[in-house]
Amino acid sequence: MTFPTGRNFIALAGVCLASLLFGLEISSVPVILPTLETVLKADFKDLQWIMNAYTIACTTVLMATGTLADRFGRKRVMMITIVAFALASLICGLAQDALVLIIARFLQGLAGGAMFLCTVAVLSHQFQEGAERGQAFTAWGVVSGVGLGFGPLIGGLIVSLSNWQWVFLIHVPLAAVALLLVVAGVRESRDPAAKRLDLAGIVTLSLAVFGFSYLITQGADLAPTLRWGVAAAAIIAFIAFLVAERVSPHPMFDFSVFRIRQFSGAIMGCIGMNFSYWPFIIYLPIYFVSGLHYDATQAGLLLLAYTLPFMVSPPIGEALRRRYQARIAIPLGLLTLGLGFIALKIGSSVEGANWLTLLPGLLIAGLGIGITSTPTTNTTTASVSPDRAGMASGIDISARLITLAINIAVMGLVLVEGIRTSLQASFGGALAPEDLRAVTDKIAAGNLGAVQQVAPKLAELDPSGRLVHEALVQGFGWVMLYGGIGVIVLAVLGFLIFGPDETRRSRRAEPDLAAAVAADRK
Repeated sequence: MTFPTGRNFIALAGVCLASLLFGLEISSVPVILPTLETVLKADFKDLQWIMNAYTIACTTVLMATGTLADRFGRKRVMMITIVAFALASLICGLAQDALVLIIARFLQGLAGGAMFLCTVAVLSHQFQEGAERGQAFTAWGVVSGVGLGFGPLIGGLIVSLSNWQWVFLIHVPLAAVALLLVVAGVRESRDPAAKRLDLAGIVTLSLAVFGFSYLITQGADLAPTLRWGVAAAAIIAFIAFLVAERVSPHPMFDFSVFRIRQFSGAIMGCIGMNFSYWPFIIYLPIYFVSGLHYDATQAGLLLLAYTLPFMVSPPIGEALRRRYQARIAIPLGLLTLGLGFIALKIGSSVEGANWLTLLPGLLIAGLGIGITSTPTTNTTTASVSPDRAGMASGIDISARLITLAINIAVMGLVLVEGIRTSLQASFGGALAPEDLRAVTDKIAAGNLGAVQQVAPKLAELDPSGRLVHEALVQGFGWVMLYGGIGVIVLAVLGFLIFGPDETRRSRRAEPDLAAAVAADRK
């Protein structure tokens, strides 16, 4: 097999660089969240939205981008999205307060999600020969994994050598290079039979995801009437989405594919990975910095133990899928991931917890996500007919990002409740409700040094800060249990959805069929 050369090599370099930028913006930002809490005066909910705005926006734009790229040209749309991503990254780097950064992150997510989807469309058209196509997609997958896997380390190094703004600003010159490579190497392509945009489905699904995320993160601060109103609006939006997809002649989601057990079982893999592993990467730096007292660079290095196994273990998952089918490989990967979270809970609970006590859980969780990832993607697309593979991929990616967006909010809620429960057990009614809420938010954001500023009484109640630190540890323990137990349940559900081994069933049926044919001949 020959690696792509000439114009195809330039196109591949541009596409891979674009996918690298997309991954970096997911995994490098969590490392700087403790810094943002201080310099931007951001509270814990602001930090959640700095991350969640990106993922929600990606979900919003995914299905629309495929239609627009098919209709107006994949190269043209990709060029536009790269420019938009660079501009949004510039705004992020220049932001002076949390609200501006959240808005800029949403714009960055719109551009990044569209850019990432275009990378797949461009590769599919640019590389059509079997050997070269396989190598191109392998290179794309490796580079995408590098973006996700090394993002925490890169973010930590940038903060150590410069300042937090460059975590975003670095994307501007890199996007310019990617744009030049795409212009020089990618051949334009479009689909004359492109379907119409499912605007109703896009709007209703986006409103539902945003509504549920807003309710989880902000619900405690809303008046009861407003809280129920937001909940009702999110439910109505989701019902409207289901109706829109049933009546639309060109739906984003064809729900009939969920009748295919292989597809539905693989979707449980999509949900499981983003139920625990990826949302937790947002909160891990807070625990490493504030719970274990490491600096940003050390936290980034420690996160490599969490992400590197994800990069090296996909071949294991693919080998398991070929040997034992997806019905074994995907649930086994999720089970391994869940056990990793349980090991993290145990490692964080021991006296004098440090990176060594957490290392087994980090490695096991990373191994589990790597085993699950490739079989899940291969199964969602292979379980439907070729003409529906694009739609299946869209559901796959949407399931991942929607689950990620919702669980970023849910994990934050679990963390806050764990901290609040610990504080109440330690201080009883000594803290006023408003002080308890303010202290809980500061601890959840990792700013333990500011708790006595918002509640001066803590200087008398907890002069050493030991009880505050214990509250942070308990909150993270709750999150680890939530992630571990939840994904283990999803592993069991996935195994049940996959059902029995179809290959063995068909083999058992062969003698019966032969006997029936023989009897018919007699």
